[in-house]
Amino acid sequence: MKNTPSDILHIDKSIDGIIRLTLNDQKNKNALSETMMKQLKDSIDRASQDKKIKVIIISSYGSVFCSGHNLKEIKHAKENHPNDQSYFLDLFNLCSSLMIAIVNSPKIVIAEVNGIATAAGCQLVATCDLAISSNASKFATPGVNIGLFCSTPMVALSRNASKKDSMKMLLTGDMIDAKTAKSISLINEHVSEVKLKKYVEDLAKKISCKSLKVLKIGKEAFYKQSELTLEEAYKYTSKVMTQNMMIEDATEGINAFLDKRDPNWTDS
Repeated sequence: MKNTPSDILHIDKSIDGIIRLTLNDQKNKNALSETMMKQLKDSIDRASQDKKIKVIIISSYGSVFCSGHNLKEIKHAKENHPNDQSYFLDLFNLCSSLMIAIVNSPKIVIAEVNGIATAAGCQLVATCDLAISSNASKFATPGVNIGLFCSTPMVALSRNASKKDSMKMLLTGDMIDAKTAKSISLINEHVSEVKLKKYVEDLAKKISCKSLKVLKIGKEAFYKQSELTLEEAYKYTSKVMTQNMMIEDATEGINAFLDKRDPNWTDS
């Protein structure tokens, strides 16, 4: 019996402008099945439009954070449609659209990793704006071991870790621990399992205290400037800061700082 979408993805909102999306398909190691990817993307899209939400946390139940694509689905498709490329193109495009939705979301997305994250699961971690893991978590892009190079996970991985570190993970398929993941900038921090949830929620609450409009401006500018040349990046961000200066929250923030008080953001 297949899990229904509500079974495999739990959604919890807090009063602090935080929403938690928890992968719960433990039978399939929280794989990114078609259903999981659609449900996760739909939830992120809805949260992105919700004016009360500032931070999205992606977490999981079980010992595996996310094992990547559902290989049982892929095997079934290959057996039934061995020469049909359209299914696989749609599948990988769906995965890519999920990752793009995370980057394009005006909300800050945090991966809370407690367990193993492999292939597209590792891609999911790398795609999130921030990533915190438990000390015992491990990461890998092992597609090369099964004859399916992790080409789409490579996009997010190589935009976070260095080229040499990314290539080593992609070419060997070896698992790396949390300490190594932090050293190559795949994650921000690793903490004990018992402290993980509170650490992430404290981080989310700190971010949720900021202006929603300013967070949106900053996130969009961060990703856009990173793809520009140095001269283009400064030209672009100078324009962004000028436009930012014109919004009400910039005026309020500066006045609050000078008055030594907490700001009252327009979205509060």
